[in-house]
Amino acid sequence: MSWQEFFDAYWQLIYGLALKAGLTDAEAQDAVQETIITAAKHLPGFHYDPKVCTFRTWLLRQARWRIIDQLRKRLPASQPVEAAVEDDATATALLDQLTGGVAPDLEQIWAEEWEKLVLAAAIERAKQQVRPEQFQIFDLYALKGMSATQVARLLGVSMARVYLAKYRVARVVRAEAMRLEQ
Repeated sequence: MSWQEFFDAYWQLIYGLALKAGLTDAEAQDAVQETIITAAKHLPGFHYDPKVCTFRTWLLRQARWRIIDQLRKRLPASQPVEAAVEDDATATALLDQLTGGVAPDLEQIWAEEWEKLVLAAAIERAKQQVRPEQFQIFDLYALKGMSATQVARLLGVSMARVYLAKYRVARVVRAEAMRLEQ
């Protein structure tokens, strides 16, 4: 994976997390850049050890500390907040302190944003693997929420074809989502 592909894959995830953590657009963009820079420094020698944590968890930790850094910058110089240990408990306590006790649950937000990212990527990949007509049916019925009757009438196809297209495309989407998760 090239750095551009890495950036394209993860910037929205980090950006969405930063915004939901209470950062402004500019602060969120800075958090994204700093997280990507940190990843760039660590990834060439990064050795995946599932006993330690997943890559997803590691990236969340990097993003959380960059969000904390942005929140620290808001404080007046006379009010420094220091934290030397970079563990999850310290980060959570520090985030709570910096947000006045109303810190968002970044792990929950990250999990939700991750699911959205994986689903969107899986749908995009599936779109490339199925016939355009099948994807159009799937899009209208499964993604846009039209009834099967409406889709059948609109596209001039049978109800059976609507259900079959949804089943087939959904199967490809699930397979792609599983592939992306691994």
